[in-house]
Amino acid sequence: MLQVNVIRDHKDKVIKSLIKRNWSSEKTKILDKIIELDDQRKAVQTDNDNQLNIVNTSSKKIGSLMRDGKKEEAETLKAEVSSLKDSIKKAEDNLRNLKTEITDLLLQVPNIAHDSVPSGNTEQDNIVVKEGSIPVPNLDKNNTFPHWDLATKYNLIDFELGVKITGAGFPLFRGKGAKLERALINFFLDEADAAGYEEIIPPLIVNEDSARGTGQLPDKEGQMYYITEDDFYLIPTAEVPITNILRDVIVKEDNFPIKFTGHTPCFRREAGSYGSDVKGLNRVHQFDKVEIVQIQHPDRSYQALDEMVSHVESLLVKLELPYRILRLCGGDIGFTSSLTFDFEVYSAAQNKWLEVSSVSNFETFQCNRLKLRYKNEDGKTVLAHSLNGSALALARIVAAILENNQTKDGIKIPKVLIPYTKFDIIN
Repeated sequence: MLQVNVIRDHKDKVIKSLIKRNWSSEKTKILDKIIELDDQRKAVQTDNDNQLNIVNTSSKKIGSLMRDGKKEEAETLKAEVSSLKDSIKKAEDNLRNLKTEITDLLLQVPNIAHDSVPSGNTEQDNIVVKEGSIPVPNLDKNNTFPHWDLATKYNLIDFELGVKITGAGFPLFRGKGAKLERALINFFLDEADAAGYEEIIPPLIVNEDSARGTGQLPDKEGQMYYITEDDFYLIPTAEVPITNILRDVIVKEDNFPIKFTGHTPCFRREAGSYGSDVKGLNRVHQFDKVEIVQIQHPDRSYQALDEMVSHVESLLVKLELPYRILRLCGGDIGFTSSLTFDFEVYSAAQNKWLEVSSVSNFETFQCNRLKLRYKNEDGKTVLAHSLNGSALALARIVAAILENNQTKDGIKIPKVLIPYTKFDIIN
């Protein structure tokens, strides 16, 4: 959530960002409404503070008048104080309403896009900033199968049983498929541990405050599974519970960087597409993911973003997967993000790129909602910066490994995973 003073002091910059995100000029007038309401809030607050000061002064004077035997004057002043208290009560109600109205409008305004975010309307306008050196595998086109056929052939994933038990988009992993999934999770966690991230096993269900704190609410409410009776949400990513560890916390400046990692299942309602885009593991409602989260000093958050991008890239290199890195355009970048890099791996059998990670810097946007702050060297309380990234999302990684490593003898396991799987081929 943007701070009102940022909108007030840098209005042109915010408007420029909103237009980059494809907002209309008419829609950007929400900023004027926020400033107008904040002006009203300030005026009411000032008037209320003055009345409170009068009440405090008068209350002391009443005591003095009573001690001096000036009861009639004291009673007159009591009546004035009583009237002021009624006025103060109305002002406080007005202040609460104004603050709620301002917050409701602020929740509709996305983060300021970084200057390097390119203009564009859709994912087709994202910019490829790097392609990995690992070549796309040259497979026999007449003897190459998509991962859903391979999963059936080698009894790795049962999509029909998933439908029977739950519904479409809930795959059931079994045998060597389950072992491959677990191997990837352990590999990703070990790599995060080596990079200095503290491992967290968080709750898989969060309350409304947590979901709002990281920006899932109200922006992505339709994508989340909601538990009506308890007013809880299943997590769409470990980012939500892990970042909320520090909600309403003032950290010490010398604690930076604060680095967390965690593996969780992730739950998302919206499949978002049809046909081959949702077939197999391409887009599911439940999938495993290892997340990395950093809370950083504002001066070092973009250096941290570069480090996180390099960390994710190293995982794909070690898995020997063809990959590319994209800088997301204004029309595709997330509501809460200032700058996002997406990673895609190549699916040899489907002949297309699959997104497997997003790494983002949110600057102060999440921390303002979370009230996640630190005290600087001057003793001033300042908002921290938050970042996170998928390191990595499992479903499509599994799909790419199965498709890219298929041979006539079976599916070869990447060398880095063999110590985890305890087998080097699926046949």
